[in-house]
Amino acid sequence: MSKAPELKLAPTPGQTIGPFYGYALPYEKDNELVNQAHPNSVRLHGVVYDGKGEVIPDALLEIWQADEKGNVVSSEGSLVRDGYTFTGWGRTAVDNVGHYTFTTVNPGATEPGKAPFIMLTVFARGLLNRLFTRIYLPEDTAALANDPLLASLSEAERKTLIATREEDGSLRLDIHLQGEEETVFLSYSRES
Repeated sequence: MSKAPELKLAPTPGQTIGPFYGYALPYEKDNELVNQAHPNSVRLHGVVYDGKGEVIPDALLEIWQADEKGNVVSSEGSLVRDGYTFTGWGRTAVDNVGHYTFTTVNPGATEPGKAPFIMLTVFARGLLNRLFTRIYLPEDTAALANDPLLASLSEAERKTLIATREEDGSLRLDIHLQGEEETVFLSYSRES
């Protein structure tokens, strides 16, 4: 009788919000909502910092967003990356210097006049609950000025949610979990 091959599974990392199971996270092309060869692909990236301004080398981020026309993807199969279908959802672990990157498209407004944004969720060491925030595109200043969430914040707080468009067309937004530059995080009511 032949012996079954021995499986080598990665150990489960210790997390206060976990455990995260190494065999399930991450998965192939998890940070590619579209392929890099897509004609309208854009790189979304930044660094995750803790309250002391030090990088967090073990955070996990997820994004959800509308497509370029403002349509929210509602089809199943977002875990299957075929290289050409926009999935609307992605996940990535930061590298050992806290840097994250996604390949996506610029989201469109879900309603006329609304400011397009990307939802971001942060999972990290020391967090008992995940954190939610938004990443707004910087270009449509009129829509940004009329956004109810942004209008409720101070100028300094608004800046923590609006990405910077870099020379190469990529979007950059650093995430600060605490401190003077703390990113604005959202809470959602559990009421139905």
